Amino acid sequence: MDLRQMEVVVAVAEEGGFSAAARRLHVVQSAVSGTVRALERELDARLFHRTTHRVSLTPAGEAFVSAARDTLRAAGEARLAVERTKGELSGEITVGVMQGLYTGVAPALARFHREHPAVVVRLRQAPTGGIPQELRDGTLDLAVGALDAPQARGLASRVLAREEMVLVTPATGPLRTERPVTLAETARLPLVEFSLGWGVRHSVDRAFRACSVERTAVFEVNDVLGAADLVRHGLGVCILPPSLAAHFPDLPIRPFVEHPPTWTVRIVHLRGECPPAVTALVRHMIK
Repeated sequence: MDLRQMEVVVAVAEEGGFSAAARRLHVVQSAVSGTVRALERELDARLFHRTTHRVSLTPAGEAFVSAARDTLRAAGEARLAVERTKGELSGEITVGVMQGLYTGVAPALARFHREHPAVVVRLRQAPTGGIPQELRDGTLDLAVGALDAPQARGLASRVLAREEMVLVTPATGPLRTERPVTLAETARLPLVEFSLGWGVRHSVDRAFRACSVERTAVFEVNDVLGAADLVRHGLGVCILPPSLAAHFPDLPIRPFVEHPPTWTVRIVHLRGECPPAVTALVRHMIK
């Protein structure tokens, strides 16, 4: 058994299939399947349930993946310990980023890459709701997301940005407004909202609850571009942070008169000493 076999099994478990794991590892699917079969023979245990449409972990597989993640993390720390003595960084880190935040993260990644070209940074879209557990599991090394408060149990965070959200309206038609609005007025309009688990949705839900205002979404989407397109065609209005609304300059925005939903973007990572590559990337993000 070697680290590469562990990496392959963890990739299959996290990606939910052999083809997706092969794409992540930049190898052919047959190599992934062969590695898993060889390891199962060595362990004399099946690690995955395989069906036509789905791959899932067996109880033995769940136990293996948990231990493999710990081993891979320890191996990474050993490599980093050596790199510290050489004064250079290399290896790989995985960063979870919410949809819509890539443009804000990209400048920091560019600076980081110029300074540490040997470090491979993998970006993965990560819904807010799953970020804490993925960090604890080791699936993510670092995350950038709209989190309202520091997460407990082993995680540390720092604020990158805080904004008061705005109402995005069509450029023409009956839904366009020329003045600030209230949440009560907004609740009476056809709303384009995001799915549960999104940072925007969480902030909006909290704001309406605080004002004891109920509303009903006409559309529920999981894509910022899709939400903007629905608004653009006069099908509804949408509440967004100004930094996201700025991507759609053709759509007017209106502030809220009072009690606006707030949007707080944080960097989140495991509490305690981080690997040097993660520490370096955080430094570039908070510049």
